[in-house]
Amino acid sequence: MTAVCSPIDGVAASLADVPDEVFASGMVGAGLAVVPSAEGVMDVAAPVAGKVMRIMPHALVIMTPENRGVLVHVGIDTVHMKGEGFMVHAAKKDRVEVGDVLITADVAAIRAAGHDPICPVVIMESVAEDIGDVAAPGTPVAMGDPLFLA
Repeated sequence: MTAVCSPIDGVAASLADVPDEVFASGMVGAGLAVVPSAEGVMDVAAPVAGKVMRIMPHALVIMTPENRGVLVHVGIDTVHMKGEGFMVHAAKKDRVEVGDVLITADVAAIRAAGHDPICPVVIMESVAEDIGDVAAPGTPVAMGDPLFLA
């Protein structure tokens, strides 16, 4: 199993607490969310080692060596910000390690645009039984701390 780490500093939260039915229902896959502790600019790091399959200002997908797609979505409905308040530091096909900073996001700008900055971290096309050692909701996590095993 692969440790999936927190991409940001914050507090672990259940996907059920994400204010977006696609994540809350597990439609995308199983995982956790992290409520950012930052109020200004925050770095968003790779939660696993692997290859960047997709990267946008508000989201990224990394494929692990075990062929598991790990999605990090920075905020809810932040696609509508069209990149405003985000800076991308990686490109598709880049090889990354846990903790490599891939996106910088402005939490204040996300909130000002009326969006929730919560960050779902999901194993794509998985179910709850596919993950283990899940950090308890409410637990403070630092960037790079394990969130769950997949």
